[in-house]
This record gives sequence, C-alpha cells and structure tokens, in this order.
Amino acid sequence: MAAILDAAGLNKNFGAVTAANDINAAIERDSVVGLIGTNGAGKTTFINMITGYLKPDRGRIHYEGRDITRLAPRDITRLGICRSFQIPQLYASLTAYENMMIGIGVVLRNAGRGGFFSRGEPLVPGYEQPAAAVADGLLQRFGLAEYRDKNAQVLPGGVRKLLDIALTMVARPKILLLDEPTSGVSAEEKFAIMEMIMKAVRAEGITVLFVEHDMEVVSRFAERVLAFYDGRIIADGSPEQALNDPEVKRYVVGGELHRLDEEKARPRA
Repeated sequence: MAAILDAAGLNKNFGAVTAANDINAAIERDSVVGLIGTNGAGKTTFINMITGYLKPDRGRIHYEGRDITRLAPRDITRLGICRSFQIPQLYASLTAYENMMIGIGVVLRNAGRGGFFSRGEPLVPGYEQPAAAVADGLLQRFGLAEYRDKNAQVLPGGVRKLLDIALTMVARPKILLLDEPTSGVSAEEKFAIMEMIMKAVRAEGITVLFVEHDMEVVSRFAERVLAFYDGRIIADGSPEQALNDPEVKRYVVGGELHRLDEEKARPRA
C-alpha cells in the first residue's frame, strides 16, 4: 500500500539534547500505528514535526507527495493532518455542543463560508450539512449525545478525551495523530474509550498514529509499532515483533514498568 506520509532523515536538537536523530518512517494509508517509548524518547517531537509545531533542523516530511516540512500548523491542518493533545483542548465553560460549534465555526471561516456567528446555515465542507447537524452527528458518533448540554469542565476524563477527538473530526482529516488517548482514563474505561475512538475514525478510512504508554492498548489496537529511544526509532514492526525486540524490552517496556511501579509507590493525597 502506498505511503500517505513519509518522514526522511528528521533531526531536531534542543541545545545539547538530541530529540530526533535521523528519523525515517513511511506511514501507509489507512493504517494504525502506535508510537511507544519512555518520556523524552522523541515520540511527541516526531508528532510536533509532522504537524508543523516544530521544524526539523534537517530532513523532509512529505504528505501525499507534497513537501510540508516548512508549512505552518494551520496550513498542515487544512491539508488533512489533525491532532489531539494529551490534555484536551476544550473551552471549559462551554457545553459539549458549544465546543463543537466553535470548532465548526473555525472550519467554516477557513473555507470562506462564514463563521460561528454568520447568518444563514452555511454547509460544513466535507459534510455538506448545516453546522448544527454536523455537531450533533459527531456527538452521537462518539457516544457523547447525553453530554451535549453539559459544560466541558464537569465532564469525566474519558468523556473529555472523546470530545477533544470528536473536535478533530470536524476538519475531516486524512491523518489523525493522538497524543496519549488513554492518559487520565481509568483502567476500567481505557479499552471502551479506544474502541469508541477507533470505530468512529476508522469508519472514515482515516490513518491513525497514536502515542501510548499502555502496552495492552498498543497490542490490541495498533497494526504497526514504532518504538522510540533517545531520539531514534529502535524497532518498527507488528506489535508482537516490536514488543519482543530486545532493545524495546530493555529501554521501553522495562522503563514503563519501572515508571508504573514508581507511580504505585507514591503516597496518595
């Protein structure tokens, strides 16, 4: 299958710290790729370079054959590469529905079809439906209809994650990058949350890259795994291949087990 995204020779330094060291990765269209590695391994730097929030010191990023290395984040989003963040980017004092409408207003304005406060009912690009219908449809798709009129600040952590990801779908992305989609979600909820996310986005044929520390989630949902360590990709293969790689066991899986043990040992407030 042809690559939709191709990163070649990416390097990024922050002073004496090397955050990306000759990163090469071709991402196939309509695939699900898990990015693993301990904190500081280079996963988020990789995502930030793809989405334009960071510019590599060297190397190139091609999306559908086009060089996007130096484009601004807004321009990259318009091309079809969207992301969610580890901490949901929501308007806490607004309802779930109002958050969706704000996001749709941005898409309408960027497409020259008016904005949130425009008169009439401009059709949302890609959906060709009025904004209200798109907002309610996405809330329904992500299982959020019952939270429609509740303020974001009172929503449970898992629901906030779903709402944040639902907002990215407003732009009809071709590639969706998820930064720790199960972070802050209880162990009992994590699989249900990921099932909901994958069902909603994969129905649209979206290519997914997700950063994740939970190896159970990675094993269940990723088709391919890129393992990062010290700014390098040390393994690239199926979940079984990558998680059983000796370097991954030593530097990634072992490190995550150590991190979890430390968290368990911390006194609870």
